Amino acid sequence: MFDVLFQPAIDGQLYIQWLLSGLMWTLLLAVGGWWIAFAIGVLVGVGRTSRNRAVALAARLYVEVFRNIPVLVQMFLWYFVLPELLPTGLGDRIKQMPPPWGAFFPALACLGLYTAARIAEQVRAGIEALPAGQDEAAAALGLSPWAARRHIIVPQALRLIVPSLTSEVMGIYKNTSVALTIGLLELTAQARQISEATFQTFGAFAAATIIYLLLALVAYRLMLWIDRRFQIPGSAPARKARRLPILRRGGAL
Repeated sequence: MFDVLFQPAIDGQLYIQWLLSGLMWTLLLAVGGWWIAFAIGVLVGVGRTSRNRAVALAARLYVEVFRNIPVLVQMFLWYFVLPELLPTGLGDRIKQMPPPWGAFFPALACLGLYTAARIAEQVRAGIEALPAGQDEAAAALGLSPWAARRHIIVPQALRLIVPSLTSEVMGIYKNTSVALTIGLLELTAQARQISEATFQTFGAFAAATIIYLLLALVAYRLMLWIDRRFQIPGSAPARKARRLPILRRGGAL
Protein backbone atom coordinates (compact mmCIF):
# COMPACT_ATOMS: atom_id res chain seq x y z
CA MET A 1 0.00 0.00 0.00
CA PHE A 2 2.83 2.38 0.85
CA ASP A 3 5.09 1.24 -1.99
CA VAL A 4 4.23 4.43 -3.85
CA LEU A 5 6.18 6.48 -1.31
CA PHE A 6 9.44 4.82 -2.35
CA GLN A 7 8.98 5.31 -6.09
CA PRO A 8 10.96 8.06 -7.86
CA ALA A 9 9.08 11.24 -8.70
CA ILE A 10 9.47 13.34 -11.84
CA ASP A 11 12.02 15.60 -10.10
CA GLY A 12 14.25 12.66 -9.15
CA GLN A 13 13.20 12.58 -5.49
CA LEU A 14 11.22 9.83 -3.83
CA TYR A 15 7.58 10.54 -3.11
CA ILE A 16 8.27 10.09 0.58
CA GLN A 17 10.54 13.13 0.34
CA TRP A 18 7.59 15.11 -0.98
CA LEU A 19 5.60 13.98 2.03
CA LEU A 20 8.39 14.87 4.46
CA SER A 21 8.69 18.30 2.84
CA GLY A 22 4.97 18.82 3.41
CA LEU A 23 5.37 17.68 7.01
CA MET A 24 8.10 20.28 7.54
CA TRP A 25 5.82 23.12 6.33
CA THR A 26 2.95 21.75 8.42
CA LEU A 27 5.13 21.80 11.54
CA LEU A 28 6.46 25.30 10.83
CA LEU A 29 2.96 26.59 10.26
CA ALA A 30 1.47 24.88 13.32
CA VAL A 31 4.25 25.73 15.79
CA GLY A 32 4.64 29.31 14.58
CA GLY A 33 0.89 29.86 14.49
CA TRP A 34 0.50 28.41 17.98
CA TRP A 35 2.95 30.84 19.58
CA ILE A 36 1.32 33.79 17.84
CA ALA A 37 -2.09 32.52 18.94
CA PHE A 38 -1.00 31.93 22.53
CA ALA A 39 0.59 35.37 22.95
CA ILE A 40 -2.34 37.25 21.44
CA GLY A 41 -4.94 34.95 23.00
CA VAL A 42 -3.67 35.57 26.52
CA LEU A 43 -3.72 39.34 26.02
CA VAL A 44 -7.20 39.32 24.49
CA GLY A 45 -8.48 36.90 27.16
CA VAL A 46 -7.25 39.21 29.91
CA GLY A 47 -8.83 42.12 28.07
CA ARG A 48 -12.16 40.25 28.03
CA THR A 49 -12.19 40.40 31.85
CA SER A 50 -10.98 44.00 32.10
CA ARG A 51 -13.03 46.51 34.07
CA ASN A 52 -12.27 49.09 31.39
CA ARG A 53 -15.28 48.97 29.08
CA ALA A 54 -13.36 50.10 26.02
CA VAL A 55 -10.73 47.38 26.46
CA ALA A 56 -13.35 44.72 27.17
CA LEU A 57 -15.40 45.79 24.13
CA ALA A 58 -12.37 45.76 21.82
CA ALA A 59 -11.38 42.29 23.07
CA ARG A 60 -14.91 40.99 22.60
CA LEU A 61 -15.07 42.44 19.09
CA TYR A 62 -11.83 40.69 18.19
CA VAL A 63 -13.12 37.35 19.46
CA GLU A 64 -16.47 37.62 17.72
CA VAL A 65 -14.92 38.59 14.37
CA PHE A 66 -12.11 36.04 14.21
CA ARG A 67 -13.95 33.17 15.85
CA ASN A 68 -17.13 33.36 13.77
CA ILE A 69 -15.64 33.78 10.29
CA PRO A 70 -14.70 30.38 8.79
CA VAL A 71 -10.96 29.80 8.70
CA LEU A 72 -11.11 29.13 4.93
CA VAL A 73 -12.65 32.54 4.31
CA GLN A 74 -10.04 34.18 6.52
CA MET A 75 -7.29 32.40 4.58
CA PHE A 76 -8.57 33.88 1.32
CA LEU A 77 -8.89 37.33 2.89
CA TRP A 78 -5.29 37.32 4.09
CA TYR A 79 -3.93 36.02 0.79
CA PHE A 80 -6.08 37.75 -1.84
CA VAL A 81 -7.69 40.79 -0.19
CA LEU A 82 -5.12 42.19 2.28
CA PRO A 83 -2.46 43.07 -0.37
CA GLU A 84 -5.11 45.06 -2.25
CA LEU A 85 -6.04 47.08 0.85
CA LEU A 86 -2.48 48.05 1.74
CA PRO A 87 -0.57 50.91 0.09
CA THR A 88 0.42 50.03 -3.47
CA GLY A 89 4.14 49.62 -2.83
CA LEU A 90 3.70 47.41 0.23
CA GLY A 91 0.94 45.38 -1.40
CA ASP A 92 3.05 44.76 -4.49
CA ARG A 93 6.00 43.59 -2.37
CA ILE A 94 3.73 41.11 -0.58
CA LYS A 95 2.33 39.78 -3.85
CA GLN A 96 5.82 39.43 -5.31
CA MET A 97 7.22 37.36 -2.45
CA PRO A 98 8.78 34.17 -3.83
CA PRO A 99 7.06 30.85 -3.10
CA PRO A 100 6.47 29.29 -0.67
CA TRP A 101 6.86 32.39 1.54
CA GLY A 102 4.16 34.29 -0.32
CA ALA A 103 1.65 31.70 0.86
CA PHE A 104 3.30 30.79 4.16
CA PHE A 105 3.09 34.18 5.87
CA PRO A 106 -0.62 34.81 5.08
CA ALA A 107 -1.40 31.28 6.29
CA LEU A 108 0.65 31.88 9.45
CA ALA A 109 -1.19 35.13 10.21
CA CYS A 110 -4.56 33.51 9.50
CA LEU A 111 -4.06 30.49 11.74
CA GLY A 112 -2.42 32.53 14.50
CA LEU A 113 -5.17 35.15 14.75
CA TYR A 114 -8.01 32.64 14.28
CA THR A 115 -6.71 30.34 17.01
CA ALA A 116 -5.97 33.33 19.27
CA ALA A 117 -9.68 34.14 19.38
CA ARG A 118 -10.42 30.61 20.62
CA ILE A 119 -7.61 30.70 23.19
CA ALA A 120 -8.87 34.08 24.45
CA GLU A 121 -12.19 32.51 25.40
CA GLN A 122 -10.35 29.72 27.23
CA VAL A 123 -8.30 32.29 29.15
CA ARG A 124 -11.41 34.28 30.01
CA ALA A 125 -13.12 31.15 31.33
CA GLY A 126 -10.03 30.28 33.38
CA ILE A 127 -9.89 33.74 34.97
CA GLU A 128 -13.60 33.70 35.78
CA ALA A 129 -13.24 30.24 37.35
CA LEU A 130 -10.86 31.56 40.01
CA PRO A 131 -12.23 32.67 43.40
CA ALA A 132 -13.34 36.31 43.32
CA GLY A 133 -11.48 37.12 46.54
CA GLN A 134 -8.06 36.90 44.92
CA ASP A 135 -8.32 40.40 43.45
CA GLU A 136 -9.16 41.83 46.86
CA ALA A 137 -6.32 39.89 48.46
CA ALA A 138 -3.87 41.21 45.88
CA ALA A 139 -5.10 44.77 46.44
CA ALA A 140 -4.67 44.29 50.19
CA LEU A 141 -1.05 43.36 49.56
CA GLY A 142 -0.55 46.60 47.66
CA LEU A 143 -0.53 45.16 44.15
CA SER A 144 -1.97 47.17 41.29
CA PRO A 145 -4.69 45.55 39.15
CA TRP A 146 -2.11 44.97 36.37
CA ALA A 147 0.40 43.41 38.78
CA ALA A 148 -2.33 41.20 40.26
CA ARG A 149 -3.29 39.98 36.80
CA ARG A 150 0.32 39.37 35.81
CA HIS A 151 1.62 37.65 38.94
CA ILE A 152 -1.45 35.99 40.48
CA ILE A 153 -4.56 35.70 38.30
CA VAL A 154 -3.23 34.85 34.84
CA PRO A 155 -0.62 32.23 35.93
CA GLN A 156 -3.31 30.34 37.86
CA ALA A 157 -5.81 30.63 35.00
CA LEU A 158 -3.29 29.26 32.51
CA ARG A 159 -2.59 26.27 34.74
CA LEU A 160 -6.32 25.59 35.00
CA ILE A 161 -7.01 25.64 31.26
CA VAL A 162 -4.19 23.36 30.08
CA PRO A 163 -6.61 20.42 29.49
CA SER A 164 -8.92 22.57 27.36
CA LEU A 165 -5.97 24.02 25.44
CA THR A 166 -5.06 20.50 24.33
CA SER A 167 -7.86 20.53 21.77
CA GLU A 168 -6.62 23.87 20.41
CA VAL A 169 -3.08 22.52 19.99
CA MET A 170 -4.38 19.48 18.14
CA GLY A 171 -6.79 21.63 16.13
CA ILE A 172 -4.13 23.96 14.75
CA TYR A 173 -2.30 20.98 13.24
CA LYS A 174 -5.47 19.98 11.42
CA ASN A 175 -6.25 23.53 10.30
CA THR A 176 -2.89 23.79 8.53
CA SER A 177 -4.42 21.70 5.75
CA VAL A 178 -6.52 24.74 4.75
CA ALA A 179 -3.31 26.41 3.55
CA LEU A 180 -3.31 24.19 0.46
CA THR A 181 -6.08 26.41 -0.93
CA ILE A 182 -3.60 29.30 -1.33
CA GLY A 183 -0.81 27.15 -2.75
CA LEU A 184 1.27 26.17 0.27
CA LEU A 185 2.57 22.63 -0.25
CA GLU A 186 1.99 21.37 3.28
CA LEU A 187 1.24 17.76 4.17
CA THR A 188 -2.23 17.44 2.64
CA ALA A 189 -1.19 19.29 -0.52
CA GLN A 190 1.78 16.98 -1.00
CA ALA A 191 -0.44 13.93 -0.50
CA ARG A 192 -2.76 15.29 -3.19
CA GLN A 193 0.17 15.85 -5.53
CA ILE A 194 1.36 12.26 -5.00
CA SER A 195 -2.17 11.04 -5.68
CA GLU A 196 -2.42 13.03 -8.91
CA ALA A 197 1.03 11.90 -10.10
CA THR A 198 0.63 8.19 -9.35
CA PHE A 199 -3.17 7.67 -9.21
CA GLN A 200 -2.59 5.80 -5.92
CA THR A 201 -4.89 7.93 -3.81
CA PHE A 202 -5.36 5.47 -0.98
CA GLY A 203 -1.65 5.02 -0.27
CA ALA A 204 -0.85 8.74 -0.43
CA PHE A 205 -3.67 9.89 1.83
CA ALA A 206 -3.33 6.92 4.18
CA ALA A 207 0.28 7.93 4.82
CA ALA A 208 -0.78 11.54 5.44
CA THR A 209 -3.54 10.37 7.79
CA ILE A 210 -1.09 8.32 9.85
CA ILE A 211 1.25 11.31 10.12
CA TYR A 212 -1.59 13.57 11.29
CA LEU A 213 -2.57 10.94 13.85
CA LEU A 214 1.00 10.71 15.16
CA LEU A 215 1.18 14.51 15.41
CA ALA A 216 -2.06 14.55 17.40
CA LEU A 217 -0.80 11.84 19.76
CA VAL A 218 2.49 13.67 20.34
CA ALA A 219 0.63 16.92 21.03
CA TYR A 220 -1.71 15.13 23.41
CA ARG A 221 1.13 13.52 25.37
CA LEU A 222 3.02 16.81 25.53
CA MET A 223 0.00 18.70 26.87
CA LEU A 224 -0.69 15.90 29.35
CA TRP A 225 2.87 16.24 30.67
CA ILE A 226 2.50 20.03 30.92
CA ASP A 227 -0.78 19.61 32.77
CA ARG A 228 0.78 17.26 35.33
CA ARG A 229 3.92 19.36 35.63
CA PHE A 230 2.15 22.67 36.29
CA GLN A 231 -1.03 21.47 37.96
CA ILE A 232 -2.20 23.59 40.89
CA PRO A 233 -1.74 21.54 44.08
CA GLY A 234 -5.07 20.24 45.35
CA SER A 235 -6.91 20.78 42.06
CA ALA A 236 -6.54 17.20 40.81
CA PRO A 237 -9.63 15.04 41.17
CA ALA A 238 -9.54 12.63 44.05
CA ARG A 239 -8.48 9.14 43.16
CA LYS A 240 -11.08 6.46 43.26
CA ALA A 241 -11.13 4.53 46.44
CA ARG A 242 -9.84 1.02 46.19
CA ARG A 243 -12.55 -1.52 45.85
CA LEU A 244 -13.11 -3.72 48.86
CA PRO A 245 -12.68 -7.44 48.30
CA ILE A 246 -15.94 -9.15 47.40
CA LEU A 247 -17.24 -11.47 50.10
CA ARG A 248 -17.67 -15.01 49.13
CA ARG A 249 -20.77 -16.94 49.95
CA GLY A 250 -20.98 -17.69 53.61
CA GLY A 251 -19.31 -14.44 54.62
CA ALA A 252 -15.69 -15.59 54.23
CA LEU A 253 -13.19 -13.43 52.38
